[in-house]
Amino acid sequence: MPETEDVARAEVLVAPAALRAELDADPPHLLDVRWSLQRPDGRSDFEAGHLPGAVYVDLATELAGPPSAAAGRHPLPEPAALQAAARRWGLRQGRPVVVYDDLGGSSAARAWWLLRWAGLREVRILDGALAGWRAAGGPLETGPVQPEPGDVVLPLAAGAAPAMRTTDADGVAAWSEGGVLLDARAGERYRGEHEPVDPRAGHVPGARSAPTTDNLDPAGAFRPAEELLDRFAAHGVTAGSRVAVYCGSGVTAAHQVAALASVGVDAALYPGSWSQWSSDPDRPVATGDETHT
Repeated sequence: MPETEDVARAEVLVAPAALRAELDADPPHLLDVRWSLQRPDGRSDFEAGHLPGAVYVDLATELAGPPSAAAGRHPLPEPAALQAAARRWGLRQGRPVVVYDDLGGSSAARAWWLLRWAGLREVRILDGALAGWRAAGGPLETGPVQPEPGDVVLPLAAGAAPAMRTTDADGVAAWSEGGVLLDARAGERYRGEHEPVDPRAGHVPGARSAPTTDNLDPAGAFRPAEELLDRFAAHGVTAGSRVAVYCGSGVTAAHQVAALASVGVDAALYPGSWSQWSSDPDRPVATGDETHT
């Protein structure tokens, strides 16, 4: 693997063994972001067993603004609200952050993306998630955690520009004309065969189906850089490509952005995603597979 890809991956991901060593030396903040459509409140799972010193993060209320048809199911939170949440989690200025979940990083990546968007640079995802930590013999603690309030200052909340790129519905509508638009949902949702939660089934015309689950190996860890590069190349992503990603509500799309970042590709996130797009009757919807050249 080229050295540049090693560096890119190390800036996004941390392996369980490496994290254990850090916890014994200069521990980062640990954020537990357990969430899924079927089980949005992961607090009871957190209390049943979490990484030592971790703090539970509620995705729906702390990593998103109020939902609406106009903004989507998980719109971006206001920067001041995100900073207030980060201080509740105990984040302190200058201390790195590691996020994890029990779904291969698919929800933890939302916290990774938001904190990066808000200007924190030292934020990583635990590669392999909770299952990888357990498989590596990592210890767990139980019970609730109430951290001391933190003092972190998010540059975005202090007036800085966002540090991660986004696009909106108008941008997405024209994206495939000069770039690659990736749909990170399951293939059956992309094709319009099944839509469990949003108003209409299908996908943004011109988007390519690239399910987030394909970023992971059978054990739930991110695939090696070579495999990720081949995967994204098959979807038309090459060096210098303009790439944007969406999913159902901007959560798992962050996982795709993280996978791309781990191989040196800078992608924009469409925060409103399909939940916003499909709620607007004036937006066109495509179904089935699309052929791209």
